[in-house]
Amino acid sequence: MAREKGGPLIGLCAVVCYPLTHLLGRRRFEGLEHIPEAGPVLVACNHISYLDPIYTAVFLHRRGRIPRFLAKQDLWRVPVLGRVMAGTGQIPVRRGGIEAGESLRDAEQALEQGKAVLIYPEGTVTRDPDHWPMAAHTGVARLALRSDVPVVPVVQWGTQRIYDHYGRRFRPLPRTNVTVRAGPPIDLADFRADARRRDVDRSLLREVTDRVMGQIRDLLAEVRREQAP
Repeated sequence: MAREKGGPLIGLCAVVCYPLTHLLGRRRFEGLEHIPEAGPVLVACNHISYLDPIYTAVFLHRRGRIPRFLAKQDLWRVPVLGRVMAGTGQIPVRRGGIEAGESLRDAEQALEQGKAVLIYPEGTVTRDPDHWPMAAHTGVARLALRSDVPVVPVVQWGTQRIYDHYGRRFRPLPRTNVTVRAGPPIDLADFRADARRRDVDRSLLREVTDRVMGQIRDLLAEVRREQAP
């Protein structure tokens, strides 16, 4: 399968984002081999800073992939940024029952087209004081069960030292290390078999979500070289 080609807006984003990831921190990319070079993939990430998407986007682009982020719909209302989000095929997350379902269908369609879809299961930057993942929404589980595609955990660490949203701190200097690491695809075969045999209920969705977040937490613990809570 041929790699997806990016358009002018993707090129513009690369021109902006690549230098930023060098200027803001000393980046270290690990585990790129776990991201398929082509074909559908659902990338599930932790979220510790609003700088995360910049580093994750460059991380996937280095693998030859164009990331499709599930992002808050409000970003589409921001001048210039909204046009870039729309022009690069990003997926707006709409709040509320029916509209939220439409967002997941858009993500499903992108996966069916062989694209790389990226989701932050927590839905926002973690409020945990030590920057461990919070309890997550079940959207990642719904996508994982509906689409038989690899689900790859990706974690970042270090961006919170540069920009801490809740602490209202921006400290680009001294430059700090920023690590982005992908882990092996998460084994969800047992849950997918269950989904074929019975209705997908809240209990099953929570179990799938917890397994995904457990893998993200453990991968983050490896990067941090700390015991996860």
